[in-house]
Amino acid sequence: MRNAEMARKASIQRVVACHLVVFLLCVQLATATPYVPPPSQPATLTIRTEDVDRFFAVYDQAGGHPTAAQLQHDYLDPGTDGLHEFAKVRRISGVAIADTLAQHPEIYSGAKRCMVVLPQVRQRLLVALTKLGELYPDAKFPPVTIAVGRGKPVGTANHAAGVMIGLEALCATDWLNPNVEDRFVYVISHEYIHVQQTYDPEHPTVLGAALAEGGAEFVGELISGGVAYSEFATSLKGREKEVEIEFLADKDSTDLSKWFHNSSLQKSGDLGYWVGYRIAKAYYQGATDKRSALRDIILMSDPNAFLAMSGWHPGMQLQ
Repeated sequence: MRNAEMARKASIQRVVACHLVVFLLCVQLATATPYVPPPSQPATLTIRTEDVDRFFAVYDQAGGHPTAAQLQHDYLDPGTDGLHEFAKVRRISGVAIADTLAQHPEIYSGAKRCMVVLPQVRQRLLVALTKLGELYPDAKFPPVTIAVGRGKPVGTANHAAGVMIGLEALCATDWLNPNVEDRFVYVISHEYIHVQQTYDPEHPTVLGAALAEGGAEFVGELISGGVAYSEFATSLKGREKEVEIEFLADKDSTDLSKWFHNSSLQKSGDLGYWVGYRIAKAYYQGATDKRSALRDIILMSDPNAFLAMSGWHPGMQLQ
């Protein structure tokens, strides 16, 4: 009889313990942080470099002197969609490449050294663009196409075709960054931010262009570790206030020539990139909500309002 009583009590204790475990589990689930889906990631990101291989196959077969017809029929026509878009928006043709090759053959012969870093560039870009997805869940991930063009531009981007880079032009622009691998990673990261941006007026002001380009510089640095125009950090050191006072005087002008589109393969220009970068950085550093600030930088639509909220002033010290 006593054994039966003890068995009954043990059974009750097991039932109570089981209910307690269920209760505690329910409490834990009720108070836990709600499930948040993982951020957008470039799971399907395509980084295409086969156009480079095909160009140099044509180039080598012709002994470094392919004709315009060979370049058109054997390189451009069978190219990727990214190369075709690059050719359309930047007037790249077999004739244009042949003309540049005749005038500046060193651009193309020298570009071969940059082919070597492309596998490492690909891996680093995947890391950088995954970070973009983590920091900015609304990010879109169209393809990156690295091809060979007519000596310019270094790169361009649009929402549909993604980022398009001229290997020969970027390889020849040593002043952007002496380290070739870094140069490609930082420039492509910069261009990839342009894919995310929506600011695209027909006639941008100096300030608007600076915030679009400087915003791409700043966010590109956040995800990749460096800026495309790395030489400004040293060449403009001590001149920040002087340059930025001049910039403010021109900020509402639609003549961009003093601040943009004035660099070449041999010398730097485009000081508007640097000023815009500093304004974007001031905005980000002064913000409490960094994720929201990053979104504001990417989706900037009112340049003067953004400048007013940034806390930036000429010559200010930034971390």
